[in-house]
Amino acid sequence: MLIHIFWDSAAPAGFQLPVARTLSSMLGVQASITDNPVRMMGYDQARKQINAKALLDSVQAYKHRHNMIGPVLLVISQDLFRDGHRFVFGLARETVGAAVVSGARLGNEFYGKPAQDDDLIDRLAKEGAHEVGHLFGLAHCTVPECIMFRPNTLDELDCKKKMFCDTCREQLDQNKNQKKS
Repeated sequence: MLIHIFWDSAAPAGFQLPVARTLSSMLGVQASITDNPVRMMGYDQARKQINAKALLDSVQAYKHRHNMIGPVLLVISQDLFRDGHRFVFGLARETVGAAVVSGARLGNEFYGKPAQDDDLIDRLAKEGAHEVGHLFGLAHCTVPECIMFRPNTLDELDCKKKMFCDTCREQLDQNKNQKKS
């Protein structure tokens, strides 16, 4: 199984390889990185954010046009929202195998702190693994250290470990094996 990572040209440069390696390690699958070929849809001028659902529609259309079967993770720098939420770090649509993660609120600079490359890599990988976990059929977890825990703040994201709890790991492995069949 292969995860396709589409890295948008405006997303943080130079982090593609460390994020992909960390994702591969956490999920136990290979990852390929390509420049983002997907049309960036869903920008809301009033909010100065991208509607994550509209963007996933664009990823879905791309996958359909190109007969892509494996999961796709789109990494962008623009801030994301979805209806009913002020912002989201990322969003997944399991039915089409597409997810998006934004680095906008994952960097220290957003919070007025000095930039730290390692923090951004760690957060992109954790949030990316979380969204890809949804693509493999995992729900949110109640264990705060688990990748599948739903963080509402950056502090909650930082408290997560780069691993799945035993229950989520077992479910992930079962679901990966079913998708291979």
